[in-house]
Amino acid sequence: MKKVFKLEGEICSNCAAKIENGIQKLDGVQSVHVNALTLKWTLEADDDKFDGIVSESIKIFNKVEPDCEVIR
Repeated sequence: MKKVFKLEGEICSNCAAKIENGIQKLDGVQSVHVNALTLKWTLEADDDKFDGIVSESIKIFNKVEPDCEVIR
């Protein structure tokens, strides 16, 4: 499954890269891209694990950049 999420707030390119690296390590993730300019997050992951991956990814977002919120 592939989905694009909107982000709200601020995020720098360095933090976007840290978030991508953290999410990429999660089991079931096929691809991930965080765009700091357009404030979009693209996630492609296994269908059966998708919701759990999104939840874990949001925790990574909050840890790395608490001023950036994922809009579901």
